[in-house]
Amino acid sequence: MAALADLAFDPWDPGFLADPYPAYAELRARGRVLHYAPTDQWLVPHHADVAALLRDRRLGRTYRHRFTHEDFGRTAPPPEHEPFHVLNDHGMLDLEPPDHTRIRRLVSKAFTPRTVERLKPYVHALADDLVSALVEAGGGDLLTDVAEPLPVAVIAQMLGIPESDRAHLRPWSADICGMYELNPSDETAARAVRASAEFSQYLRELIAARREEPGEDLISGLIAAHDEGDRLTEQEMISTAVLLLNAGHEATVNATVNGWWALFRNPGQLAALRADHSLIPSAVEELMRYDTPLQLFERWVLDDIEIDGTVIPRGAEIAMLFGSANHDPAVFADPDRLDLRREDNPHLSFSAGIHYCIGAPLARIELAASLGALLDRAPALTLAAEPERKPNFVIRGLAGLSVAVG
Repeated sequence: MAALADLAFDPWDPGFLADPYPAYAELRARGRVLHYAPTDQWLVPHHADVAALLRDRRLGRTYRHRFTHEDFGRTAPPPEHEPFHVLNDHGMLDLEPPDHTRIRRLVSKAFTPRTVERLKPYVHALADDLVSALVEAGGGDLLTDVAEPLPVAVIAQMLGIPESDRAHLRPWSADICGMYELNPSDETAARAVRASAEFSQYLRELIAARREEPGEDLISGLIAAHDEGDRLTEQEMISTAVLLLNAGHEATVNATVNGWWALFRNPGQLAALRADHSLIPSAVEELMRYDTPLQLFERWVLDDIEIDGTVIPRGAEIAMLFGSANHDPAVFADPDRLDLRREDNPHLSFSAGIHYCIGAPLARIELAASLGALLDRAPALTLAAEPERKPNFVIRGLAGLSVAVG
């Protein structure tokens, strides 16, 4: 086991947050698994280990299906955090089989290749409209004008959330996702609890309305599945809807702005993309790899495991570093170079195993649509101001990206 006190890995340091990838290289050089005392987690920085552990059933997103908090040597969350944990703990991302399998099977019906393909015209038309407005204005904030409204509108449309209510979704999501950062503050927790309670109440009312007047949306579909005998509690419906909204846009939003910031810093690659739009599919994959929107994914150790001679005991928490795995030179040639023509690109940005992102095909369509619309309608897009990075580590993104049309 290696000590980390002398390493540059510091998830709260602005310098690290600006560019964590040199610190990841240090971690990979130091070992395959390293204990990090400030969060009491075991960091796993190598691609091969992360890919294997994502599929290892000795790990779990939860332990409550097998152990009590006391059995597992953990303290129960404080009672005042209950609205957040009730919401979070009933979503399929934080469940294990058989509950995870049951809910994922129902939700996957909305993400079949045929269903996702049918959304393409809507996604591309929306991307064109958003970019056209940006061009007409002469520029603006790529985050708020394009990156956020596109995936939020798409997932809200799928869920059946009325347009008049959609302005609440992004703020609720941002506050809830604050709890996924390492050692969140009391203020962050309070915001997450409040947003969890408000979002849950809103969905409870929406579910009641859909029971009275079903539509063609996913919430109506989940209600129908429940009525037809597939067991799905109201809380599971609420948690599933929140998870789909949060996971269905957070990665896409941050991949969009992280990606364009990377392109602006690599003008040769941007020029190549502008000259050859057939590179868009491989560009989407490379931009997801190059500056990973989800940097860390946590799992609990349900049964003792051994990594490179180090036994990690039941009850410990493993932090798989997606950002580091995506820059592992054992898998990616010249990993710190942005290469939009990269062919062999097994990045882990969408996770793997049973928790592989169910919306990955839709996210790829959204990213390609916004990238293509910006290349078509704003071919001289330039950076108008140096962006400010959000003070987050786990969910990596920018506070804004000011651009000019040129």
